[in-house]
Amino acid sequence: MKKALVTLVSMILIVIIGYFTIGKELIDKYSYGRDYADMKEFYGVDDAHLAIILQDEQMEKQGLLRGGKCYLPLAFAEQYLTDEFYYEEEMDALLYTTATDTRAIPIGEEYILIDGERKDLGYPGTLSAEGETWIATDLLLDYAAFTVNVYEYHVQLYTEWGIADMRKITDNTEIRARGGIKSLILRDLEKDESVEILEEMETWSKVKTSDSIIGYVENKKMRKASGLEEKPAAQPDLPEYTSLSPEGKLVLGFHAVFGTSGNDSLSDVLAEGKGITVIAPTWFSLTDDYGSYRSYASADYVAAAHEKGIMVWTVWDNFNYEMESGETVNDVALLSSMDVRRNLAQSMVSECVSIGADGINLDFEGLSSECGIHYVQFVKELGVLCRRAGIYLSIDNYVPFNFNNFYRLDIQGRVADFVLIMGYDEHTKGSGDPGSVASIGYVSDGLDATLARVPASKVINALPLYTILWKSDGGTISDEYITVNNQADFIKRNNLEPTWNEETCQNYSTWTADGTTYQIWFEDQESVEAKLNVMQARNIRGVAAWRLGYGTREIWQQIEGYGEDTDH
Repeated sequence: MKKALVTLVSMILIVIIGYFTIGKELIDKYSYGRDYADMKEFYGVDDAHLAIILQDEQMEKQGLLRGGKCYLPLAFAEQYLTDEFYYEEEMDALLYTTATDTRAIPIGEEYILIDGERKDLGYPGTLSAEGETWIATDLLLDYAAFTVNVYEYHVQLYTEWGIADMRKITDNTEIRARGGIKSLILRDLEKDESVEILEEMETWSKVKTSDSIIGYVENKKMRKASGLEEKPAAQPDLPEYTSLSPEGKLVLGFHAVFGTSGNDSLSDVLAEGKGITVIAPTWFSLTDDYGSYRSYASADYVAAAHEKGIMVWTVWDNFNYEMESGETVNDVALLSSMDVRRNLAQSMVSECVSIGADGINLDFEGLSSECGIHYVQFVKELGVLCRRAGIYLSIDNYVPFNFNNFYRLDIQGRVADFVLIMGYDEHTKGSGDPGSVASIGYVSDGLDATLARVPASKVINALPLYTILWKSDGGTISDEYITVNNQADFIKRNNLEPTWNEETCQNYSTWTADGTTYQIWFEDQESVEAKLNVMQARNIRGVAAWRLGYGTREIWQQIEGYGEDTDH
């Protein structure tokens, strides 16, 4: 009897132990974990750094926490917030040029200089630390449209806004590092708290809390809520850009002047260029890396043009003197120097004002991508001076492609009064690549690319009044310019019968003589009409021509007809 009792008790104990063992395993398996994440470890930061959350993504770069202020790496700020700061090595400062002034932010100092006048910040606007430059988010808000919220371990930035997909928490729960009840808790969520759905899944969803913690919450703990319309950041309170804008469409003729005596040809070129509203004489060319220049400018020329109701925009280039003398100008050295850059800009404006000219036409060609950032800063500083003086600023540009984006048409479209596209050089002399100087596709695509960056009311497209005769002799390709006013004689002398090429919208001829193959895509009334139609369809502000002396009265009558459209 005792033996049976002992056996029974043992069995009961085994059952009890088994019950508790299995039950504990079941409880452990299905109960919610209560371990909290180390938030520094979760974000990968230390006491001196903050994780950067841009929109809904944690970035590789981190912010810096100094003196209660959040600083972002300058390279990060330039990539995502604004790329319009310029590092001025001579001052060890960041420059920011607005419509009316240039502001200097010395690295590590608690003030900025606005055109030399000191304004205290009460904190360093910039820092040099850890091998890079940092800029305070408080200061950045004065120059870029974004929102920022700084938390204990992270900083939240928004540059885009929309309708957020919101959910209400139905019962007290947690947001976890991953989907799963055993995942580490990032923080507790209270009933009726709102979260934003970032990615909805079957049982768990990726969400963001009101304090920008991104993690996972069970779907059964949430219910649908009305969408939240996110409020965009206010635009920075900066001086507004203004532009000079005469009535009507503009017809600009470039006047190539090769010496002071060249100014005497004004009457002759204007007799050819009917309907011109602006003449741009090539008077000024840089001569060295220090902002020196040679000038053929004439106040009498300006007065004579004004008598005919024609504005004068003085052309400044960086290449004609070099072609004349063989002396090279280092554009990077020139424009990266603050003193040289500013003295040159002031000289340009002073020269223009002193002879009574109406504006400046900036024609800096062949710049390297390295020079781009310095060139853009020069354009901004020159723009400020032109606005103060009340004179026009127009800027010549190549047809835009990815490889010349550093000319920054988007910034030019804000800073300058007019952006002129040199709608030619599709195939260039000396390239060894026969083809059209300006096919219709090249012109139309170039205008579309420009208009994606610049308002149509500021765009002028320049036509070529010349073409290239290509000669192929075996493996050797040579070429020569043929001006429009010489084409008729050229066609007659060579007994040519040009045929219309629909692809380029140009008349075309090819022939062989003495083993040499010749090709030429003509610029004539038909090709000019096609280009003017493209320009008219895009309602750009004006037309230009390179150059006076190359055209015919018939073509200038066509151009004059474009200028007579006064939609603007």
